[in-house]
Amino acid sequence: MTPFTPKDFSTLLGLSGFSDTLLKNHFSLYEGYVSAVNNLSILLTTKEPGTPEYAELKRRFGWEWNGVRFHELYFENLTKNPTSLKSASVLALKLQKQFGSLEAWEKDFRNTGSLRGIGWAVLLQDNKNDSFHNVWINEHHEGYLAGTTPLLVMDVFEHAYVTDYGIKRASYIDAFFRSLDWEAVEKRLL
Repeated sequence: MTPFTPKDFSTLLGLSGFSDTLLKNHFSLYEGYVSAVNNLSILLTTKEPGTPEYAELKRRFGWEWNGVRFHELYFENLTKNPTSLKSASVLALKLQKQFGSLEAWEKDFRNTGSLRGIGWAVLLQDNKNDSFHNVWINEHHEGYLAGTTPLLVMDVFEHAYVTDYGIKRASYIDAFFRSLDWEAVEKRLL
């Protein structure tokens, strides 16, 4: 496997609602996932398939891989120049049809992000029937629906907000929504 190179998200420094300290710490955490994927890729070539060591590394690989990808999607749907979800856009019309209104969809997404625990709140698009699901993905690997594409990704591990908001996750979610790049999210639409 070609080694991953961490993406540079430093253009997000100065993002309203997110201190540079929080963002730099979060970037470092993401870089740690990239390093772990690269290291595991090498380690897997040194272990005999079928051994407990190989099995554990193989299980860990998926967790680290998703940690890389979810963080990239998360940072990529944030911007210092937020855009709104246009009510007549393809995504908005589909969400309105399925959820009844954009407000109903957003309320469900925010409620998903407010669940107790650590993980991700993600708007997924079903690749087969074009339906949409706000899901809780525990850590990086439990709750991801097979055959779906992540459109909007919100990190709700404590590292994403505790530096700036303490335990006030709802305030972080507000800041997240104020910093969204809906154009980036809509480009992920199938």
